Amino acid sequence: MQDLFADMSSGAYQPLAARMRPTVLDDYIGQSHLVGPGKPLRRMVETGHCHSFILWGPPGVGKTTFAQLLSHALSAQFIEISAVMSGVKEIRAAVEQAQQWRAMKGSQTVLFVDEVHRFNKSQQDAFLPYIEDGTFLFIGATTENPAFELNSALLSRARVYRLKTPTVEDISKVLNRALQDETQGMGQKGLLVSREHLDILAQAADGDIRRGLNFLEILSDLVEPNVAVSQEQLEDVLGGSLRRFDRNGDVFYDQISAFHKSVRGSSPDGALYWMARMLDGGCDPLYIARRLLAIASEDIGNADPRALQVGLNAWDVFERVGPKEGNRAIAQAAVYMACAPKSNAVYMAFSQAKADVASQPSYEVPIHLRNAPTSLAKSMGHGDDYRYAHNEEHGYAAGEQYLPEELQGTRYYQPANRGLEQKIGDKLNWLSELDTNSPVKRYQDAFKGEE
Repeated sequence: MQDLFADMSSGAYQPLAARMRPTVLDDYIGQSHLVGPGKPLRRMVETGHCHSFILWGPPGVGKTTFAQLLSHALSAQFIEISAVMSGVKEIRAAVEQAQQWRAMKGSQTVLFVDEVHRFNKSQQDAFLPYIEDGTFLFIGATTENPAFELNSALLSRARVYRLKTPTVEDISKVLNRALQDETQGMGQKGLLVSREHLDILAQAADGDIRRGLNFLEILSDLVEPNVAVSQEQLEDVLGGSLRRFDRNGDVFYDQISAFHKSVRGSSPDGALYWMARMLDGGCDPLYIARRLLAIASEDIGNADPRALQVGLNAWDVFERVGPKEGNRAIAQAAVYMACAPKSNAVYMAFSQAKADVASQPSYEVPIHLRNAPTSLAKSMGHGDDYRYAHNEEHGYAAGEQYLPEELQGTRYYQPANRGLEQKIGDKLNWLSELDTNSPVKRYQDAFKGEE
């Protein structure tokens, strides 16, 4: 247990990550969906109207920092216990301490329970009466899904807030602030880190702000004051895992090109290798996830429409569980797409349609397809003779025309003879035969003959 702002004059060493914890909300970087203007956690700090809550997110995203920051804003006593090292004895001690502060000083207490999911059901239940009677404001922190790991009684008394993995830009801001800070940070040590190397450190932190600050602190022990950090020193700090990966240069585009072409070429092994190379070099995993979504539409298309959903699911898993497990989900999506049947028919069809629109006049919408929201539009014939497909045999208005008159007969979409698209092609060919044999088509052909 500890009071957040205990006297630091004792000279006890604190890691850089602890020294750089913000003490005011405006210095808190990231989580704008919760601490931005008008958002729930910011309103809690600004108004002092608080409720017990659970902070759910991966390690190093600012759970402990926010709990301490809120305690400071409330001028409350702060008690921290970890479920990894504590049991019912420590819970009772925390309760007694909070009750004493409340009775003797009238002070509010914030009880922060780290890794709260490690407590069993009975240990979690031990908090309930004291949450209800206001003995303390309860803040739990967990890296696991609370719906699965916390009991319903605790969840009914504590709102859950989801913290997102910090972006590379967020971590870069924190590292840069630590470099500039002359009281708690590295300002007095003369640590010189280039913008490029700072970004590499932020990428290597893999969404963990604490890890990024630890990298920076290790660097400060290796580098002489006012001497720029070298590539070799950076590699030493990152455990030799730094590779030749430049997200803004040719190597980056070569590697992402190799990854894309491996998936397109149905090589799961190539896809996994180049994905591993990019991640090892510090690539944002969500960049790879975005590229997979592009591949799902461009190179797989309707040959296997599930590929698009697999890619979206992988992105969602990464957002929910963080990089360690999330990277595996993205790898799974990459393997699935590499093994899926391929078709660029939709890509080619849409490209041709866009090219026609750009190069040809703006043809009018056929009268029977026009909207008729007013009596004037109806009197002008808008929507006349439109055939409602659901009322037709097979749910298809055979012979109906949906392109401008000047483009009738144009067929942009040519399904490939692979995967589901083979069946789609069969369906379109069948519908085309219905068109050819329809009375409408025969009438149109006869009318053209008379002309």
